[in-house]
This record gives sequence, C-alpha cells and structure tokens, in this order.
Amino acid sequence: MKRIFFITLILFFANLTYAQLIFDVGLKAGVHTSTLKVKEGDLLNDYGINLGSESITRMHWGAFGRVGVGRVYLQPEVYFSKKGGELSNDLLQMTGGFDYNNVDVPFLLGYEIIKGKAFDLRAMAGPVLSFITNADYPEELDPYLHDEFFNDHFMGIQYGLGIDVLFLTFDARIEHGSNFYDDPNVVSGKSTTFMFSVGFKIL
Repeated sequence: MKRIFFITLILFFANLTYAQLIFDVGLKAGVHTSTLKVKEGDLLNDYGINLGSESITRMHWGAFGRVGVGRVYLQPEVYFSKKGGELSNDLLQMTGGFDYNNVDVPFLLGYEIIKGKAFDLRAMAGPVLSFITNADYPEELDPYLHDEFFNDHFMGIQYGLGIDVLFLTFDARIEHGSNFYDDPNVVSGKSTTFMFSVGFKIL
C-alpha cells in the first residue's frame, strides 16, 4: 500500500510539472441589471401594504486575478458597483429608487471546459462578499427605510460562464445576495443580479 501511495504522489506531482500554469491579472468593466426581492414586515402586513419592485441597470468596474494549473483555476476579484431597484406601492401611490453603492469581492473556482490556443470556454462559481459604502433613497421612502437597517456587509453567490479570446475576457454571471437591508417590522431586501463584463489581461 505504501508503494502504491508513493507512486501516486510521484505521478501527481509529475503531472503538475508538465501541466500548463495559469496566471493572469487584468482590469474589467461591465453592466449589470439588479432586481430587488422584498419581503414586507409585520407593520406593512398589518396595514395590507404590498411592495413591488422593478429592476435597474448600472455599471461596475474593477480588477481580477487568475491562478491555477491545467484547466482548474481560482479567480479573486474586486470591483465597485451600484445595485438596487425601483420600489412601488399602488395603495400609497409611492414610487422610488432604492440604490446602494458597494464594493464586491468574489472568490471564484473555475474550470476551462474548452482550452485552446486563442480561445477558452470557462465555467465558474463561488461566494462574493459585498461591502455597502453608501445608500441612497428618495424622501418619500423615509418612513419605511432607515440607514441603521442597511447591513455593512453581506454574502452572496455567483455562477456563470466566461470566454477568453487572446488577451480579452468576457464573463456572464448571475448573483444571488443575502439581505442587504433587514427591518423585521417594515421590509427586508435581497438582490438578484445579472452581470456582463469585459476585461483585458495586463499580465
């Protein structure tokens, strides 16, 4: 058994030696569409108030890294973005934007489905940590939204596909976030985001 174990280790490290190393650093930017998922709290439910929401489209920009062996890689990123949505309520004739600026830090595990000389097709997934830097909403929402209920940071998950063409990289992902706003008496909010980004490798 020991002999088999050591032979397996030798073969594993030999494959690492001959496998192609992945190391990229680059800049990226893109557009994303985010949609609020709101849950009314006890106070709104008591008055029969239901909130609706519509999506908004914003931009994001930042940097990424990629390191791996063969077809498997890790891709940490950091970028600035703005998310939120349009809240509405027919009963109160209320409509207003619910926006927040944040810094996103995804840490993705990826796999190159197709690996060519000038073209790669990738799949990726992993957690993302978001830090809210600023929240913005109109005065008419003040009775329902309060700054102290915005979470300073929250977790989410991203997954999607990517394509590399020479030094360019294209990603399409979906992100599901946990509560970025949580007032049990009034409303709790989560965000679902579809993202498309373009980047270029500088290393």
